[in-house]
Amino acid sequence: MKLGIVGLPNVGKSTLFNCMTKAGAAAANYPFCTIEPNVGIVPVPDPRLDVLTKMSDSVKTTPAVIEFVDIAGLVKGASKGEGLGNQFLSHIREVDAIVHVVRCFEDDDVIHVDGTVDAMRDIDTINLELIFADIETLERRKARTAKAVRGDKSLEAELEVIDKVREVLNNGQRAKTAVLTEEEQKIMDSFDLLTAKPVIYAANVEEDDLADDGANNPQVQAVRKFAADHGEQVFVVCAKIEEEIAMLDDDEKQEYLEEMGLSSSGLDRMITASYDLLGLISYLTTGHDETRAWTIRKGTKAPQAAGKIHSDFERGFIRAEVVAYDDLVACGSNAAAKEKGLVRSEGKEYIMKDGDVVLFRFNV
Repeated sequence: MKLGIVGLPNVGKSTLFNCMTKAGAAAANYPFCTIEPNVGIVPVPDPRLDVLTKMSDSVKTTPAVIEFVDIAGLVKGASKGEGLGNQFLSHIREVDAIVHVVRCFEDDDVIHVDGTVDAMRDIDTINLELIFADIETLERRKARTAKAVRGDKSLEAELEVIDKVREVLNNGQRAKTAVLTEEEQKIMDSFDLLTAKPVIYAANVEEDDLADDGANNPQVQAVRKFAADHGEQVFVVCAKIEEEIAMLDDDEKQEYLEEMGLSSSGLDRMITASYDLLGLISYLTTGHDETRAWTIRKGTKAPQAAGKIHSDFERGFIRAEVVAYDDLVACGSNAAAKEKGLVRSEGKEYIMKDGDVVLFRFNV
């Protein structure tokens, strides 16, 4: 899974990225400090892995991972080349979802590119730039398709979808709001439009706003209403606190979070929101050699899940021996779970569930 972190300059975007990836991207207090997109691979926290590693005496533990791409601060006019322009918009096209960092804190020492803090204005600025970029993309696509349709009438449907989506964009709405049939949606997906991507809003607040999850911060409330109206998600984060947490080991981190009255870090909340937004779950494999988490989409059947490990597993799939994580832990071992009849033999139509502990049987 690849997430692109976007936002105006100086909203805490690169600071947040640094905390999450410990990659050390530049985070100076001036616009366009991030010149190239910084990429960091972040392990997905999953306490189940530690439990299974001990149970199986595994030599190696491999968590699922998320790739974060920190993209330079966009400004008004970016789609037309303002600031550092279109080169950054192209990086967003490569991600599965967008994490839009929005400044919801006041600080005279941190310059705002527009002079004042206004979360909804900032969201509108970014969204408009993405809309303008998508209009440009569709205009180029239409020009190519209009030429090609003379020799291939099947492309007429693509032209119709282009016009439908362009109308939505020209009305200042994102492509994801277009009302399309299933077939039309497939065509639009092939355009790889920026405003068709799922969005999570990261409301960056002061430390004092963390305890009540931004409930008394009017900027956060405005972002929450906007997100709710558009079927999107918001998580509240304090980049300064995340910076401090990133310097601690696991035990110190837990103690610090408890002192702050927090159940989890901003990274954990982002990953949870991302998984939910993209419809992802993890299944687990465990043995002496390795305990590992594998990321799949909800609704994935057993053979396709097996294919995540190796294409041969899918091609030669025979069955999946499955036990729920909670059942396995309660029994203390796979052998004990088998004795109680909790290890099931599932076939090709089995739909995987989050926390399934699986052994795939295959023959190639």
